[in-house]
Amino acid sequence: MRRIITMTVNNRPGVLNRITGLFTKRHYNIESITVGHTEIEGISRMTFVVNVDDERTAEQIIKQLNKQIDVLKVNDITDQAIVARELALIKVSAPPSVRQEIYTLIEPFRASIVDVSKDSLVIQVTGEPDKVEALIELLRPYGIKEVARTGTTAFTRGAQKTAAHQKTAFII
Repeated sequence: MRRIITMTVNNRPGVLNRITGLFTKRHYNIESITVGHTEIEGISRMTFVVNVDDERTAEQIIKQLNKQIDVLKVNDITDQAIVARELALIKVSAPPSVRQEIYTLIEPFRASIVDVSKDSLVIQVTGEPDKVEALIELLRPYGIKEVARTGTTAFTRGAQKTAAHQKTAFII
């Protein structure tokens, strides 16, 4: 069962290490992690995509994360209306004879070519993970040389009720 968990944390050394250590100790598989600054100085947002066996395990993860020092808020947003995006850079074999064909292929995905060399192209695509995966599969016959993906980053749409799995913190 795939779960998307977001956290706001104090941006201090060792926070990411302590949180990933928690996952490691309990043998939870992390599919992806994204971390970045928020609109508040000194606060970062983390998005974890994890695979768990059942709902009970997901609840245990939330409880354990809430106990961590420097964790301000934890949300399991999997079952909420969310905006989720991923960035991928894809290096594809592309002699000049197939470049127009590749460009035509990537256009519906709103992907762009960000680097051109003698025998390859680097394509940038952003969107939901399924969209990124679909483009990779379409480019595979051309010969993918390299792929770099950021992992999912997400938050809830609009003004939704927050989940009951939160630890409230006061930010001054």
